Amino acid sequence: MADSDAAALRASRADWAAQHLATYLDSGGTQGHVLDLSDVGGRHFTTHCLIRYTGRKSGQRYVKPLIYGNFGGEIVIVGSKGGADSHPAWYLNIQACETLEVQIATQAFEASWREPEGDERHQVWEYMCHLYPPYISYQQSTSRRIPLVMLNPLTPTAIFSAPAD
Repeated sequence: MADSDAAALRASRADWAAQHLATYLDSGGTQGHVLDLSDVGGRHFTTHCLIRYTGRKSGQRYVKPLIYGNFGGEIVIVGSKGGADSHPAWYLNIQACETLEVQIATQAFEASWREPEGDERHQVWEYMCHLYPPYISYQQSTSRRIPLVMLNPLTPTAIFSAPAD
């Protein structure tokens, strides 16, 4: 998929994504964790986490909601960017650090991360495509290898909060 096509898809859902993030943050994680994504080819009960990371150039802190799965006790997130030909900014930013923060519902943690390889990567990819079938068409629409990121919670942290106005 051309970046412009993926950008159009993201733009059409931008308001939805901003509202989802606001709901997750404003509720302290009691809302926004599980969403019905059946209208876009996903499942009725699709789980979402929040990741918090620092921009590698700006030094600014960002929070991003992402679909996640639990594979072998590790949290899995996918750098799909809707099948765009370039990696998502969050993925490029976390490459510059050893840890990031993740919130699942009402629990937050500092977490280490890694990328699975070989047979493990294949198994994790199949699992994530089962959880969110549109990943299949996203991969088919780009020549880049969509990243999989495995998170291992290390220490509890405070839940994420909405920025002050």
